[in-house]
Amino acid sequence: MYPSQFRCAVAALSARCRWPRSGFGFGAAFLAAHILVAFAVPPLAFAHESHPGNPPAALSTEERAFLEENEAAMTKMMNDMAVKPTGDVDRDFVAMMNPHHQGAIDMAVIELRYGKNEQLRRIAQEIIVDQMQEIAAMKLAIGEPATDTAPAPTQPASAPVANVRHHSGMRMDMPAGMKK
Repeated sequence: MYPSQFRCAVAALSARCRWPRSGFGFGAAFLAAHILVAFAVPPLAFAHESHPGNPPAALSTEERAFLEENEAAMTKMMNDMAVKPTGDVDRDFVAMMNPHHQGAIDMAVIELRYGKNEQLRRIAQEIIVDQMQEIAAMKLAIGEPATDTAPAPTQPASAPVANVRHHSGMRMDMPAGMKK
């Protein structure tokens, strides 16, 4: 029903009804009808949106691969976040947040693999760096080692890593090709 038809129907109904003299007149009935419509229209409007679970049939091979990889990353993240509570709120928080951050990393890698927009690709790279740093910081905060021998997802996995000690005593892992 269109808004103008709805107004006509409300007007016709209100003309037939006898309202008490307590101030509840046509204006109040019209307001009440608008409130009812405001709650009814959004679900109807959104009912016709496409759902990610039902992608259109005419997808490119690249888009289909992107959606499949993204769905796999989301499913893994959600499954890994379902941790059994240990009684230690901080450890439980980290146990749930690590897969959440890893999911963001996995999705950013997928964007780098398939995305074309250079601004989004830069954002995806920033997400990877930021999320890896946050994972490390959370692990350190609960006393777990933060060292991960896996290279960043955007680096080639075949680059050997050499330990380099700086004068400040900090240890940095650098690919062998970057070592002086």
